[in-house]
Amino acid sequence: MFRNAQGRVGEALAPCARVSHIMKVPDLSQKALDFLVKYLRLEVHGLEHIPTSGRMICVANHSGFAGLDAIILANEIKKVRDTAPQILAHKLWFKSDGLEPLRKHFGLIRADFNATLMSLQRDEALILFPEGEGGNFKPTRRRYRLQDFRGGFARAALITGAPIVPCVIVGAEESNINLGRIRIFNKIIGTDIPLPLNLIPLPIKWSIKFLPPRHLEGMETEALDNARIDRESLKMRHHLQRALVDELRRRKSFHLGKVPLHDDDVP
Repeated sequence: MFRNAQGRVGEALAPCARVSHIMKVPDLSQKALDFLVKYLRLEVHGLEHIPTSGRMICVANHSGFAGLDAIILANEIKKVRDTAPQILAHKLWFKSDGLEPLRKHFGLIRADFNATLMSLQRDEALILFPEGEGGNFKPTRRRYRLQDFRGGFARAALITGAPIVPCVIVGAEESNINLGRIRIFNKIIGTDIPLPLNLIPLPIKWSIKFLPPRHLEGMETEALDNARIDRESLKMRHHLQRALVDELRRRKSFHLGKVPLHDDDVP
């Protein structure tokens, strides 16, 4: 049944699918990451909600032009699992064969629905950001205001039965300042380009909080029900937005100031 459902969903989504030298990954990459975690004074809560084995989908808010939040998030998840999670990455990571060593090192895979299903079928852990580039390319003045969610995570959860572990990241949206996005590159390389103010993260304290997992009940064929997928996506977006606001109200460390949230940002 899984394979039949996978084939049907893949066909249904098909119309909607959106330097030659080899780069060497430094041997000191883990030490550099450990230093960065200390530099950002990272606090992690809720690791007990991460399944120690088996398939799972971690969904989180997204920020930063280079996806540093994804790398640090994966580093924390692998502390409680047998294997490191895979990360659904932006298409820019796949524009050059020279980035292949980095993709393998960090577990980056294409943000493709069929690739997502195959990974979950192998009982992998996945990290994905339902906002897509709308999250990490948005200007910092709109920090912590979740953008529209794509529904791929909900479809995949319904088909595979994978639990969804929501996660909120505070600090990342302020340590990497983004002024906006340059849209003219979309006609050249097929994607917008962010306009970062700083390449080295500012020393804003980070916190990561994993929330209790959620299981979507229903038949595999319900993954083809767009109305159901839209409802689940909106529910998850509201759930994460409320959790983000709660964490922002609790923090006492230095930050960029009051977050400019509006009434319609907090469901």
